[in-house]
Amino acid sequence: MRVVIAGVAGVGKSTVLEYVSKRSQYDVVNYGTLMFEMAKEIGIAKDRDELRKMNVDTQINLQKKASSAIGKMDNVIVDTHMAIKSPRGYLPGLPEWVLRELKISSFFLIEADSPLILYRRRRDKTRNRDTDTLEEIMEHQQVNRAFAVAYSVYTGATVTFVNNPEGKPEEAGEKIARALTGGE
Repeated sequence: MRVVIAGVAGVGKSTVLEYVSKRSQYDVVNYGTLMFEMAKEIGIAKDRDELRKMNVDTQINLQKKASSAIGKMDNVIVDTHMAIKSPRGYLPGLPEWVLRELKISSFFLIEADSPLILYRRRRDKTRNRDTDTLEEIMEHQQVNRAFAVAYSVYTGATVTFVNNPEGKPEEAGEKIARALTGGE
């Protein structure tokens, strides 16, 4: 079984995923990291944050290669983004050709209040993030919800929205872990 866990940058997805991976039988594969490794291998990227700024055709080719690799894995959580904010607009993180390859059974969308996300982004010195306003973060989360529902319509997979409040990532992680283990 393959599931997707997604959320905007700064929502605390990595922290929640750490908890979920310890409480489930699933391996975590970061889609963007896999795409970056493939881009780096062919000499077209030096860091992960360059991916979203590449031309669309290059991003699509990398998505296809990564989805092909992940589609061969089982019992995996795909750590990715529902929507990718690019200079030309929002790109689907999981377009039709990726969804077809991955055969996802569940989507989990981690969310938080926009001011909290902005605060988390400003504290994170490990990434070269774009500076978004509160309104842009809110918009991106709304776009993520729309994309998640659209992906669900296409795949028949469930969608679960998970709040990640400050200082309580285990609450979000526990909700996801229970769903993955059938409520055990």
